[in-house]
Amino acid sequence: MSKFNLVPLLSSIDPDESYATWIQVGMALKLEGYPLSIWEKWSKNGSKYHEGECAKKWNTFGQNDDISVTGATITQMAKDRGWQPQKSKNIAFDAKLTDDDLIVVDSSYIETDEFKEPAKENWRPIDDTIKFLKTLFKPDEIPCIVVDSFQDKDGKYKPKGQGYYFHTCREIIEKLKDRQSFSEAIGSYDIAAGAWVRINPMDGDGAKNSNVTDYRYTLIESDNLPIEKQIALIKELQLPVATLTYSGGKSVHAIVHVDADTQQEYKERVQRMYQICIRNGLTVDTQNKNPSRLSRLAGCWRNAKWKDKASGKIEGGKKQFLIDTNIGQPDYESWIQWMEDQSDDLPEFVNYYDIKDNLPPLAPELIEGILRQGHKMLITGPSKAGKSFALIELAIAIAEGKKWFGWQCHEGNVLYINLEIDDASCDARVAAVYDALGITPSGRNNLLIWNLRGKVIPMHQLAPVIIRRAKKLNLKAVIIDPIYKVITGDENAAGDIAKFCNEFDKICRELGVSCIYCHHHSKGAQGSKKAQDRGSGSGVFARDPDALIDINPLQVENKGPEGTEAYQVSGILREFPTFKPFGIYFKYPIHLVDESGFLTLAAEEGSLEGNQVKGRITQTTRKNDRREQIIRYIEEKLSNQEKVTKADVSDEFEISLSTVKRDLKEINNSATSDVYQVDALGRITRTK
Repeated sequence: MSKFNLVPLLSSIDPDESYATWIQVGMALKLEGYPLSIWEKWSKNGSKYHEGECAKKWNTFGQNDDISVTGATITQMAKDRGWQPQKSKNIAFDAKLTDDDLIVVDSSYIETDEFKEPAKENWRPIDDTIKFLKTLFKPDEIPCIVVDSFQDKDGKYKPKGQGYYFHTCREIIEKLKDRQSFSEAIGSYDIAAGAWVRINPMDGDGAKNSNVTDYRYTLIESDNLPIEKQIALIKELQLPVATLTYSGGKSVHAIVHVDADTQQEYKERVQRMYQICIRNGLTVDTQNKNPSRLSRLAGCWRNAKWKDKASGKIEGGKKQFLIDTNIGQPDYESWIQWMEDQSDDLPEFVNYYDIKDNLPPLAPELIEGILRQGHKMLITGPSKAGKSFALIELAIAIAEGKKWFGWQCHEGNVLYINLEIDDASCDARVAAVYDALGITPSGRNNLLIWNLRGKVIPMHQLAPVIIRRAKKLNLKAVIIDPIYKVITGDENAAGDIAKFCNEFDKICRELGVSCIYCHHHSKGAQGSKKAQDRGSGSGVFARDPDALIDINPLQVENKGPEGTEAYQVSGILREFPTFKPFGIYFKYPIHLVDESGFLTLAAEEGSLEGNQVKGRITQTTRKNDRREQIIRYIEEKLSNQEKVTKADVSDEFEISLSTVKRDLKEINNSATSDVYQVDALGRITRTK
């Protein structure tokens, strides 16, 4: 069996491409240990598929095959048709809970129901057999039923021979319905021994693992627990059971979905299922691992003897009867997901009546009126708005107990995690911000910097490392800048981002810190949107944090302090009343709150008012540019001793004479020395 899973590669190959391709794929799959069902499933995607043709060809493979056709043949075919192998990645990126975490049942205390066999007069064995076979096998699949047995030295009856495997499930069921007799339809069996069936469909050529056509089921059996407890544990564990049958002895037989594509995957899934069952108190017989394993066939007697064979009367014995079908989760992957969902460390329910007179205290405020200790805050804004500088300013404000954006911070230790710029640049930024704020580091609290550029790992890996390293640092805040560096999954998928944001909750819960991080705006002007809708990607980004602070550019006709850009700060708060938006200037490397209130009159970029302001600014800029060009044009003419008139300017710049007049007036009004005069003939001269 190839260690590399070839099944996903088949989607790149067209089964209708050619007969040679079709045959080579089948030969390679069989050589690498894949079942016939994989080849058939792929072949059905083509228009040339004919029922039974795959099975007919499959049986000829291995006789005179081209030895050069292997799993590598399929790999090369897929590559030639555009398939590309995924780049190697750290397996831990996809890591989930370990199997040691998947304990959902306390086997020492579990409710059980009384277990009873059906009364003889109410039991219809043929119906049990038909329902059993219908549940496990598709109509055209071949069940392998064993009716022959022998009594071993220990007195136990055991199956003998490979079994009855010459008819399809449909044919067997039709015989059972028609003849209403197990022995006439399938063959007689010893009622002292019972009968068996192999748990997976076979190819009709034998009863070995190599004859299995679909790795669909495994057998779960435990014979050292009371029957009632076996059934209760199987149900409690939500095992994906197709059929649950009483064996007629000390156990029930659960034929359970593993839904594997390959024999190797089957082995791995069965092993994992057994281990999880054992950890949850269901001691499984681990010798049942083979895909061709026998299980007890429903609808048969066991440990019985004939009282009167002619009349069909049986004395004593136990019934191999069908208890239930299709219980628990629908398939293996759903079961694993369900197990992971149950394996939590969530708190118990709380009755409000019990706590109403003694409510727990609210977490203290870290940023007054904005954020509580242990809560989350997101800062959003466009590129170049100084978001990273704002986070450094906040880190310093917490470490020194100063104000940030006008809000008082309660001092304490803070960890600033830099994911984006190199170590020296980050350290220089912190120094520059300290200087610009006019603050000398006091040393009362620690401002810890963790530079991770070039060493970034996904957030679900980074969070446990942060928790482990910072456990004893007595932090008040962890600041992560920026989060796009640690996002995995689809930024626009709510499910992926919800899982991503859960990592911040873990940090808050385990360390008792506030978790603060920033995210970028989506493309385009944002003034027409609400603050919570401006961030790029899924809306979960904005809904998840306890405080959202948004920084959005303003359109300002009259610029503020030299070298500054103007922004509006707005936000959405979960724990406090929402504050009134206010203006700030970003003057490298810090933000300055607009104390004058001038920016409250400005419009946000992208809003209707902002677009109007932008239009006026653009229009003024164009006018100023044109007037500069008019001056250069006139000066060039006059310096060459050429005549220049208003009409010449009008023609050159394709503007009206009245516009020329207004432009010359504005030029003269702004001039500090020479001005331009226009005589009665429209000629332009320069005068002092």
